[in-house]
Amino acid sequence: MASSITVGAPSAYATQGNKCVPPTNDFLIGTWHVTHSSLPLWKGKRNVNITYQLLSADGPSVAKLDDLVRYQAVDSEKVKSVHGVDTPTPGNPGAWDWRGKGWLVIATSHWECLGFGRTDDGNQWVVTYFAKTLFTPAGIDIYSWNKQGLPQETIDGIIRALKGLGVHEISVLANSIFKIPQN
Repeated sequence: MASSITVGAPSAYATQGNKCVPPTNDFLIGTWHVTHSSLPLWKGKRNVNITYQLLSADGPSVAKLDDLVRYQAVDSEKVKSVHGVDTPTPGNPGAWDWRGKGWLVIATSHWECLGFGRTDDGNQWVVTYFAKTLFTPAGIDIYSWNKQGLPQETIDGIIRALKGLGVHEISVLANSIFKIPQN
């Protein structure tokens, strides 16, 4: 288990002092496996992963992230992808505004880091919140650096911490978190 699990509320629900202190870009860069989620769009999917790469900055301290999501349907070998760019949300550290690339350029979303850490065995984790869009409800994802995922004790601790925020909407999402197959 992680030595301590601390999460913060999304900015829409955060009161002074209970928002996540965000990870550095260096922590986020690389491929993460989405092992648990409350988002219905991941039901019936497997091997969901997100690769973040740092893009050159447009100006001082505005480092954007290239965001490539790959996944498979449970009953298919075909790998599908969604590609976009994450721009830091002004005045909200640890939050990004996503815009799709290519034919998805009209699609946008907002996501925030709610918590991150390391387990005792060195695996890393991130908890993200996605605001509601025209196409998806609000949701929470749990990422693991290792494809095998996190120990159940860590997942349970993250869910407890989310419920412990005392935000009804976040507790409802935490209660609906399910495991995404990774194989």
